[in-house]
Amino acid sequence: MAKSMRYRKPKRTRHGVAFWDKEYTHAEHLALSEEASADLEKFVRFLVRETKLSLLNPTSSVIDCGCGNGRNLIMLAREFGMHGIGLDSSGAAIKEARRLSQEFQLTYYTQSIAEALPAADASQQLALDMMTSHFLSAAKRTALRDELYRILKPGGYVFMKTFLKDDDLHTEQLLKERPGPETGTYIHPVIGVPEYAYGEEELVDFLSEKFIIHKTYNSHKHKSKGKARKRRTISIYAQKDPIAVS
Repeated sequence: MAKSMRYRKPKRTRHGVAFWDKEYTHAEHLALSEEASADLEKFVRFLVRETKLSLLNPTSSVIDCGCGNGRNLIMLAREFGMHGIGLDSSGAAIKEARRLSQEFQLTYYTQSIAEALPAADASQQLALDMMTSHFLSAAKRTALRDELYRILKPGGYVFMKTFLKDDDLHTEQLLKERPGPETGTYIHPVIGVPEYAYGEEELVDFLSEKFIIHKTYNSHKHKSKGKARKRRTISIYAQKDPIAVS
């Protein structure tokens, strides 16, 4: 008599917010750290050189669009006494951020950065968009840029980090094999949502419509013997005109 075959239930695939909720509860794909980003620390050193502590002090507020577990806000609060706002679409991430931030003046919201930002006009000295807005459509990326301009004080800074498509073999392959709904997008192979990668010139032009661009830093070591290694990224330091009329 033939043995009956045991049915194996297919593994459930989680997309979008469900993916991030799972990662912040039981990480499977990402190594989630509680330490501040090294790229943010580099940006902070730039600010100290350029502005002393005029933006980094207890009277200053920072907003982090896509804050995750709050690690970058926590560093700014711990080192400089800043207060601030964190946004993330993942309720699990916000829960963890609140747990880690109890001693600091940090307020968190579970919401998409595609929505209006919960900050008054010209109320923030710093704004962070770190590996987040590339999940938005073109129209919503523009809306977020304009929202960041609205809430920043004259002279305030945006620190943005995102994927760079220039000379990146990963992006080239993803655009070819997994094209997304808009030009320049692909479907993320793990998260299952559209993602966008900028060219450096394109990103500079895009932010320059609203901000003064001070620096860009591109990652390297993305190829080895003609083969793809890690994804390329770009970090950009952008400032709202100090004499802007809000």
